[in-house]
Amino acid sequence: MAKNFHEVRDPIHVFVRLDTDERKILDSKPFQRLRHIHQLAQSYLVYPGATHKRFEHSLGVMELARRVFETVTQPSALTDEVKKLIPELEHPDQLTYWRRVLKMAALCHDIGHLPFSHAAEKELLPEGWDHERLTIDIILGEEMQAIWNSVTPPLRSDDIVKLAVGPRKAKDLTFSNWEAILSEIIVGDSFGVDRMDYLLRDAYHAGVPYGRFDHYRLIDTLRILPSPNDENNRGEPVLGVEQGGLETAEALLLARYFMYTQVYFHPVRRIYDIHLKDFLKEWLPDGRFGTTTKEHLELTDAEVTTAIRTAAGDKDRPGHDPARRITNREHFRVLYRRHPKDVGVNPEAALAVYEAAVKEFGDTQVRFDQYRPRGAAAPDFPVRSSDDSVVSSLVMSEVLRMIPAATTEYVFVAPEIREAAKRWRDIHKNEIIKPEKENS
Repeated sequence: MAKNFHEVRDPIHVFVRLDTDERKILDSKPFQRLRHIHQLAQSYLVYPGATHKRFEHSLGVMELARRVFETVTQPSALTDEVKKLIPELEHPDQLTYWRRVLKMAALCHDIGHLPFSHAAEKELLPEGWDHERLTIDIILGEEMQAIWNSVTPPLRSDDIVKLAVGPRKAKDLTFSNWEAILSEIIVGDSFGVDRMDYLLRDAYHAGVPYGRFDHYRLIDTLRILPSPNDENNRGEPVLGVEQGGLETAEALLLARYFMYTQVYFHPVRRIYDIHLKDFLKEWLPDGRFGTTTKEHLELTDAEVTTAIRTAAGDKDRPGHDPARRITNREHFRVLYRRHPKDVGVNPEAALAVYEAAVKEFGDTQVRFDQYRPRGAAAPDFPVRSSDDSVVSSLVMSEVLRMIPAATTEYVFVAPEIREAAKRWRDIHKNEIIKPEKENS
């Protein structure tokens, strides 16, 4: 007898459950490709256990999305005010449809990722392209459309796009309050389950404690609440928490901060990303990834890794130097890293050191790496207090107001000149980072 439900073992969530229609996504070519896309690029060269893939992450996102959906739509969690803002909540048949769309969108939210995930996306796609745009094209494509049409009732592909990438990326589509909430469950800045899963999963596989938080308690206290930015609490509905879940929300955002500072910003991890980009610029046709669905689906980490190993052993191959540095662990070393004292003198101290180092040693011997986040360090979300009033999280929590932005800047130099570069830095750094007016 054929099974209608399937279970997949998972180290984070124990079991992920799928029905037969969701299994069709699992078995599709776009989703199976994710078995060969590392979640953390080449981080396994620093954290040997970090070999996990986008495949299992996407399964985890679906599982968490289901849990959040069931929590925030239970009748006891809904106020009359929220029901007025979201009429879909009054119709069980619509909830059944949207629950399925949400799970499908969660599964598909990462199918547009390039080889090694984010490592080379920004610089190696044409203007206006990113992995979300590739995701949209795949969701709307022929293979996936056949799956949406096979479901009873059929699923609208535009609905899946909306929930998978959210309003910032699906700019041509109009979102209702309900659709905005559902997309927030997956990709939201505050409580998106994409973020929840990657923090838990990355910490587990990297072997660090920083990304852990009580996601069970957090999900149990999530609610659909009026936006805290409206003094009359009549704004658009967003995801928030009951007051009893505020500490777990703080823990989530602190976990994100520490995972960035301790894992994602590890200098060796960052320089391997730079060497990978340098290789791809030389190896890819015209130095860029293709943007057709066919081109995208045919390229994974496996093909890139093979090309790197081949180029590393042949100095006449395109990308030989960065390939050699990756394969032989001859990566560039840190010459300078962002320091609060230097930033107090000159906010662009790292850039000044980089530009001076390029003049001294040449642009082939120096690399610059910078990450500055968009938006606030801690997002503002609603909290329903014990007296049923809804207030801003930034009013309720001193912890959230104090979380700094996760920022990093590095200047790297080739190991062959490292000692000379360090001597040069020690002599000239203070003069280099002085603001221009002081130097003139």
